Amino acid sequence: MSKELIRLRDLTMEFDGERILDGINLYINDHEFLTLLGPSGCGKTTTLRIIGGFLNPTSGTVTFDGECINDVPPYKRQINTVFQRYALFPHLNVFDNIAFGLRVAKLPKNEITERVNRMLDIVSLKGYGHRSVSSLSGGQQQRVAIARALVNEPKVLLLDEPLGALDLRLRKDMQIELKRIQQTTGITFIYVTHDQEEALSMSDTIVVMDKGRIQQIGRPEDIYNEPKNAFVADFIGESNILDGVMLSDYKVRFFGRTFQCVDKGFGPNEAVDVVIRPEDVDIVAPEEGHLVGTVTAITFKGLNYDIIVEFCGFKWLIQTTDYHGVGTTIGIRLNPEDIHIMKKSEYSGMFGDYSSYSAEYDELTEDAEDEEE
Repeated sequence: MSKELIRLRDLTMEFDGERILDGINLYINDHEFLTLLGPSGCGKTTTLRIIGGFLNPTSGTVTFDGECINDVPPYKRQINTVFQRYALFPHLNVFDNIAFGLRVAKLPKNEITERVNRMLDIVSLKGYGHRSVSSLSGGQQQRVAIARALVNEPKVLLLDEPLGALDLRLRKDMQIELKRIQQTTGITFIYVTHDQEEALSMSDTIVVMDKGRIQQIGRPEDIYNEPKNAFVADFIGESNILDGVMLSDYKVRFFGRTFQCVDKGFGPNEAVDVVIRPEDVDIVAPEEGHLVGTVTAITFKGLNYDIIVEFCGFKWLIQTTDYHGVGTTIGIRLNPEDIHIMKKSEYSGMFGDYSSYSAEYDELTEDAEDEEE
């Protein structure tokens, strides 16, 4: 059984009268890879900085191994941090960058050499000790920063959007590398990102945040397959989110039709949000479909096509490996396990209709033009 290492109790944080964190309750286990995920301004970095001791919460407590550490300064916590900007020392080589903290702690020379060489091995930079850090790639510099943070053997490593400066290919490689390093060292990683793919690919546990509050905590598979509300469903992957009515256990009605589903426990005729993932929709001939719609847009994505299909005035995103041109009439069938029911929330009605699909791209184009002017 996992041992609890950190607990946040009723954390609030206010800046200039604005509430940034609103009653955060969370525990983090030893040896866990936990990710705080959410959009800019949701409070994830503030939470990380409170754990690291760089900020004091307005109210609430942080306990580490059962002891309250609210008043413990950062340098006395068994916690190190890696930021997006690696802050390596340009005048020191790779070995000396990693050894810096050990020398400050006045460890014996042979122990420093042994520890640094072991870290170089762990971060796949064996033989790079004599290199200048300015000669390294972004991914290699990132690994030096991680090695420098880990060589002091902290109990916890905090990572604040550490891959944000890397290009897409390197970021994907580093996701695999970070997970491997975490598993090799057994150190607890607390990772902050707004990138859902990073969170899904690396984490043992994901904490989805918005507006200073935790929206859902769970394993990546559970967060994706069983989102708690429309915000989580939209933020983790693409979703078609519709208004429905739960007629009874395992029966939901939307678009004027009754569908079998696998959810229960709702009140009779309770208004609900219905989530259908784009990859879970089966396209069939119109006469065989539960619903019949018209393709209004198509985008080639390499492995599949993203198509926008209009049903009863509501536009769905569907992912398919088969080409269906604009103007084509198609049918779709839905299996019970592909229909997920969520309770109504403050986020209901805000997401999931792709009628704004082209408008979003127009805004991006306008922003790009503004930047060029």
